Amino acid sequence: MTQSLWLGTIDPVSLPSLPASTTCDVCIIGGGLTGLYTAYVLAKSGVDVVLLEANSHIGHGTTGNSTGKLTAQHSIVYANLIEKLSVDEARLYYQLNQIAVEKALQLLPKASIQQVDSLLYCQTKEGYAQLLKEWNAYKVLNIKAKITSDTELPFPVTKALSMSQQAQIHPVEVCNFLAKEAVSMGAKIYTNTRVKQLNLPQNNLHTANDMSVRYNKLILCTHYPIEAFRGLQLFKLSNSRSYMVASKITDTLQGQYLCVDTPTRSIRTATINGEHYLVLGGANHIAGETTNTEPYYDAIQNEMKAHFDQEPIYRWSAQDIETPDMIPYVGRITPSLPNVFIATGYRKWGISNSFVAGDILSSLITGAGNEDGAIPLYSPARTKLFGDQFMQMLKVGGFVAKEFVTGYVKHANTPTCTHLGCKTKWNEADGTWDCPCHGSRFNAKGEVLEGPAVHPLKLD
Repeated sequence: MTQSLWLGTIDPVSLPSLPASTTCDVCIIGGGLTGLYTAYVLAKSGVDVVLLEANSHIGHGTTGNSTGKLTAQHSIVYANLIEKLSVDEARLYYQLNQIAVEKALQLLPKASIQQVDSLLYCQTKEGYAQLLKEWNAYKVLNIKAKITSDTELPFPVTKALSMSQQAQIHPVEVCNFLAKEAVSMGAKIYTNTRVKQLNLPQNNLHTANDMSVRYNKLILCTHYPIEAFRGLQLFKLSNSRSYMVASKITDTLQGQYLCVDTPTRSIRTATINGEHYLVLGGANHIAGETTNTEPYYDAIQNEMKAHFDQEPIYRWSAQDIETPDMIPYVGRITPSLPNVFIATGYRKWGISNSFVAGDILSSLITGAGNEDGAIPLYSPARTKLFGDQFMQMLKVGGFVAKEFVTGYVKHANTPTCTHLGCKTKWNEADGTWDCPCHGSRFNAKGEVLEGPAVHPLKLD
């Protein structure tokens, strides 16, 4: 079935929709891991929090369609951060994400999180060169790791770079836990409550069911921003889509794995209600670039059969956003709107970065905590690299740039995305209308599945 393992193996938490217009100190839009952890931290500090989720249940967006890997090992990242930024900034990025892993291991119920080693592996000379480069970066940053030839994988591996004391979670179970904890401390969480309009200068918003929320501070945790802001140009963010399958197995792996070769592959296992599952993912492409995504599923499913001799029983896809310098945008969105905050651009590593983001946001709002170094590193207002990276981002997202140039926005005979007017494409495998410009997705009826769009398609 086209449903994630996580969504198919747990009962959702029942939460109400917004019953009437209301006021609050902090309003959070988005009920994924970032929004829920932020609500938890703020409620624990005594802040009056209202969280609004458009879907019928929390954790059913990007979080519920992730791999659930909670690690500071974010593929080939530290060598790149040292080159693009600095040793100090690369070290801080590692420290923040490692602290997130350790904090989650202490906070979350044992049934929803397991400590494992995280390994990058390669099968080619080119991949080995990348692995060695990353290992050298680990040494510079004093990250404990080792190079090994021994893995549990049922196929040849040239080398693997192992980082110990990482973790993996059942992401929906974690969302349910955080929601219950936040509500118990006074937070108000509403589902089936889609925001349709933001009135930022007036500090209020309107929902699709004609309610309003007046707030002192607003946090956007909507994966892709639902509003365009001066200083945070939309072209700073690129969208990619990846695919996952899951099958039942007889035993679990001791580690979680990621291939650094092309095409990349992600491997982990999970134990849910006494059953063991294998999750295999990969097959990345620019979001919305193709109408036939079935071959991407086929590639992963065929590898599941070839390497693990298993038939997938779940399959799903996920969308991820990347910033030019590989660091997420978390914090005050622009100096002209000091009460509006954002968290986005996790580059497939949103589980650990959600915990980092929640601590940064709560520190900015309450003035408490010790996130001084993290605030400038993750700040959406940072400008380093943007001038040089802007055209490169258009090149990487070349499909989007090309289609704008060739008149795709105006002339394609498909429904128009309600975000900024790009033409959508029909995704046969998932049964969705996908926007190649900023990643909005709609179901066959035109209803919004993923933002930044907040209004349905007009299919007439």
